[in-house]
Amino acid sequence: MIFTSWTFGEKKTLPLFAQASCLLLFLSETKIVDVLEHADLAFPKSLPEFQRLFPDDAACATYLEKARWGDGFSCPHCGVVGEPFRFENRPGVLRCRACRKDTGLTVGTVMQGSHVPLSTWFWAAYLVASQTPGMSAVQFQRQLGLSRYETAFGLLHKLRAGMVRPDRDRIGGAPKTHVEVDEAWVGGRTRGEGRGVHHKTLVAAAVEVRHRKLGTAQDKRKDGRYAGRLRLAMVKDRSAESLCGFVETAVLPGTLLVTDDWSAYGSLRTRGYDHHAIAECGDPEVAEEFMRIIHLVFSNLKTWLNGTHHGVSAKHLQAYLNEYQFRFNRRFYPFNAFRSLLGLAGASYFRIR
Repeated sequence: MIFTSWTFGEKKTLPLFAQASCLLLFLSETKIVDVLEHADLAFPKSLPEFQRLFPDDAACATYLEKARWGDGFSCPHCGVVGEPFRFENRPGVLRCRACRKDTGLTVGTVMQGSHVPLSTWFWAAYLVASQTPGMSAVQFQRQLGLSRYETAFGLLHKLRAGMVRPDRDRIGGAPKTHVEVDEAWVGGRTRGEGRGVHHKTLVAAAVEVRHRKLGTAQDKRKDGRYAGRLRLAMVKDRSAESLCGFVETAVLPGTLLVTDDWSAYGSLRTRGYDHHAIAECGDPEVAEEFMRIIHLVFSNLKTWLNGTHHGVSAKHLQAYLNEYQFRFNRRFYPFNAFRSLLGLAGASYFRIR
């Protein structure tokens, strides 16, 4: 989505991350259409199937149209239901036969205002959703055959902007589950500057801990515990205001919380949480017993950042945290992520200008 003069009244294009922020603001004020509700939508489960379902821009436009109007096109301007005019050279635009006004299929999505073909966007979403470890912008550029690295980088960051809903649910609150909360230093360079933390960014995390049913596969692995939903965010420091503020935005009140005995978490009980602080005292066995899942999350996060992306600067870190939790929360349903990435569509449409 490219925000220019007709949106903000200034004849200039905003930087990429300003555009991403505006996109999130736009989505937060727009009704979200969840394409997962449409059982009749095609679902690519393999590369050959994807190539068969989306061979060109017209097929991609048909998919978007079904996601918006399963029972046929309904003009958002005049309300008339019927077959619209279609344009071979503009597959993402439909024109009402009654009022002759245009409706864009990509309005309210990360694809709005982009000159990149729809088929390239669909390929991009499929690669992001289906590649379990993800891919760097350089790999992305090679796979899509893009001539410029900046185009690949921009596509990835716009998809990352659509990975997190501004009104997403807070985790916790389910019976027989609890939430582990911790913080860790991520990224940065430490060479040549002596011991200690240098140029690293503080990241807070909260993860649901669930229990497998007895008799199921892996029910005895890690005492039957496994990770549920995850929330990640950058925080400015380890103060109570920052850490407890993160918890309040990420976890439902009344949830059983397990943290270490850092003093900043001391006010969680007065904030409405069933808080239990664990004194690790440097004992790895205590950490393994009570904070196993959250430590595993941070370990995998750091491995992913260094292995796939070879390190990330603080400027871009939150976008990568969004991608990591997007993949993590959909790891049991990897192909549903494809629909989620392209399914963020506004119910309000605007005339093409």
